[in-house]
Amino acid sequence: MLLTTVLAITAFSVQDLDTAVRARAAKTPGTLSVYAKNLDTGATYSLRGDAKVRTASTIKLPIMVECYKAVADGRVKWDTVLPLKEEDIVSGSGVLFEFTPNAPIFLRDAMHLMIVVSDNTATNLILDKLTANAVNKTMESLGIMDTKSMRKVRGDGTKLKAPTGWSDAGLKEENKQYGLGMSTPRDMVKLLELLEQGKVVSPQASKEMIEVLKRQQLRDGIARRTGDMPVASKTGALDRLRSDVGILYTPKGRVAIAITIDGMDKTDYSPDNAGLYLIADVAQLVVDALTKQ
Repeated sequence: MLLTTVLAITAFSVQDLDTAVRARAAKTPGTLSVYAKNLDTGATYSLRGDAKVRTASTIKLPIMVECYKAVADGRVKWDTVLPLKEEDIVSGSGVLFEFTPNAPIFLRDAMHLMIVVSDNTATNLILDKLTANAVNKTMESLGIMDTKSMRKVRGDGTKLKAPTGWSDAGLKEENKQYGLGMSTPRDMVKLLELLEQGKVVSPQASKEMIEVLKRQQLRDGIARRTGDMPVASKTGALDRLRSDVGILYTPKGRVAIAITIDGMDKTDYSPDNAGLYLIADVAQLVVDALTKQ
């Protein structure tokens, strides 16, 4: 594995891992933030793990949680229809912008599209129905205090719409810098761990959410070199940012990891984005170290 090749270590060493991660990060312009935990052994690694970062589309994971919470509370049903209004159709990732305006979209279908293909329009339909404030309240109830949904998605850089659907947190001036959402790597790993433990909404709901994350189709980050290994993850992308959060089900333990690289020196939406390679390399280094026997 990569860590063994680079460091030739035979036992887990936080110092050696940190040296390797920092050396790799130095090759890619930008600020790297990482938190990871082996959910079986409790071993952890952190590099700016408590730093508040822009989420991009990884905020869709907390929004999915709110979908399940709202259904469990009886506020909505999975077959609740979300009208595809013209004003909610935005560009960027997803497929709903190809649909005819006013087409009926079921909540469950919107949730699946939001996670599996990171559909921006589906996200807006859900936030219209459930609100970003409700997402934040649910996160707080789980003890996840620094993760905030700020507003609906505006679209991509060529067809940005005026921001709407603000949460109370999103209206605060100090939070405008985060755009769609704010979190920390530690927060995201905590949420993933609670899901894996069956403690989010219900054991059945937690299991279903993990299965949805396993079907997520964007695998150029932490899942880039995992082959057939199961990975439950959600990615995020902005012009100069890449992020990925997920659980890697390795033969030597389940590793939850959250990685963000922000402030890169150029915009590149190809699979060869330097930030994606950095995430893949760091994920491999961290997973190798946290699963050492």
